[in-house]
Amino acid sequence: METVTLDTRPVKMRLNPKKPRTKPRPASNRRSGRRSGAGPKTQTLSRELFASVSNNHFVMSSLFSPLTLRGITLRNRIAISPMCMYTAQDGFANDWHLVHLGSRAVGGAGLIIQEATAVAPEGRITPDDLGIWKDEHVPFLRRITDFIRAQGAVAGIQLAHAGRKASHSSPWKGGAVVPAEAGGWTTVAPSAEPFTPEEPTPHALSLAEIRQVVADFQAATVRALAAGYEVIELHAAHGYLLHEFFSPLSNHRTDAYGGSFDNRIRLLLEVVEATRAVLPEHLPLLVRVSATDWTEGGWTSEDTVALAAILQQKGVDLLDCSTGGNVAVAPIPVGPGYQVEFAERVRRETGLPTGAVGLITEARQAEQIVASGQADLVLLARESLRDPYFPLHAAHELGAAITWPDQYLRARPR
Repeated sequence: METVTLDTRPVKMRLNPKKPRTKPRPASNRRSGRRSGAGPKTQTLSRELFASVSNNHFVMSSLFSPLTLRGITLRNRIAISPMCMYTAQDGFANDWHLVHLGSRAVGGAGLIIQEATAVAPEGRITPDDLGIWKDEHVPFLRRITDFIRAQGAVAGIQLAHAGRKASHSSPWKGGAVVPAEAGGWTTVAPSAEPFTPEEPTPHALSLAEIRQVVADFQAATVRALAAGYEVIELHAAHGYLLHEFFSPLSNHRTDAYGGSFDNRIRLLLEVVEATRAVLPEHLPLLVRVSATDWTEGGWTSEDTVALAAILQQKGVDLLDCSTGGNVAVAPIPVGPGYQVEFAERVRRETGLPTGAVGLITEARQAEQIVASGQADLVLLARESLRDPYFPLHAAHELGAAITWPDQYLRARPR
């Protein structure tokens, strides 16, 4: 009788040693790490097969096929979007972050992207944000990456600067601006224009201060590597600093960082170049953008396509396509998968791999996005908060193979 064992790197099919049906590969070609002669005989299935095992037969699943970006292979096409927890003190990660991110790794996702992690203290959205602006943060983050890796997932981190949207209280504390006397700080932006008329006017960055922002992102990348992250994502979306620079709605500068398209994207490109310069060649670099401002006169999907082509030349490996966030009130047509079209367009017109995000809540919906070529990666946010084990449940629904943690095997659907 043939039985099946599931492994994530790669999928393995265990054969009855008494009646082997396939000659096993030589030990030197196995990726299981077993010594020659140790354990049961195995056959390593090719990655091209992308085989899913269900009821002793193979079912093809695009969502549960591996994805390789440079030298990093994700076990499937499901990523956990970076979501702020607003639970840190002085930027330090704690047990909440370990359990939150670790449980999603246990749940079977291929890539776990840690929340927007500030590259400078004034770059935090709230005083409760995670940070990576000093070396002391690194050991606390290392606990998280070690655990994620032990579950077979890849640990990523989103590096961020909140710009003029910084110095607010956490959502459940009201989300209002935190004044200086209550621990807040002066925000910065490309131009001295607040996000809303009710908020304080941000400080317009000088050229020297812009250079410091670039240096902060580069230093944060070095710390992220020391902490064990294998994927770096730059946050250039949702109205935060990098997005503020390339959107004409928030950038009214008249120097080299404002005015034309090329000038407005200059800061992002400098950050990409500085990050790529210290990032090992085998590790991928992602950028999250808001593909449109959803507002007349703002950043457009055409701009995003043009930017994507340039980012690809600069060494960016995947564009994470979100939208909005730079205008307080915008006519956003929210609905299931409402942002997927932007990932599809970038991928089609530039060839750059993309990630799709936005009300992706069902297994078959996610499968269709990847199978139809709309995106290479599906990023889950609120759905993963509702169900940390979405990948395990989705694999069962699709008839796809996924490795359940040994500790949870008794609960695996049959």
